[in-house]
Amino acid sequence: MAGKFELKKSKNGKFHFNLLAANGQIILTSEMYEAKASAVNGIESVKKNGGTAARYEKLSAKDGSPYFTLKATNGQVIGQSQMYSSESARDHGIESCVTNAPGASVDDQSAA
Repeated sequence: MAGKFELKKSKNGKFHFNLLAANGQIILTSEMYEAKASAVNGIESVKKNGGTAARYEKLSAKDGSPYFTLKATNGQVIGQSQMYSSESARDHGIESCVTNAPGASVDDQSAA
């Protein structure tokens, strides 16, 4: 199974998406969007930019936990990872995004 995007509507009526790896683990989460069309554009941006390793920024949280963000060509963050237990685990997460993002299908769960 290839990776996929899950597009969802939150309780407050906003839209967001997750990129899931082939094993079903969430590897990237979007911001909240006011409109579904904006979230769909976000998915397209992740597909376009996600296959380029240079678009990922490796960061550390205040507690030292490694994580990463994915930026569009304009420098805007379009997705963020979970917190990882180690830098190598974070780097594997980036590799998974690079592999899965460009060809991931979209599972629209926003109407459910």
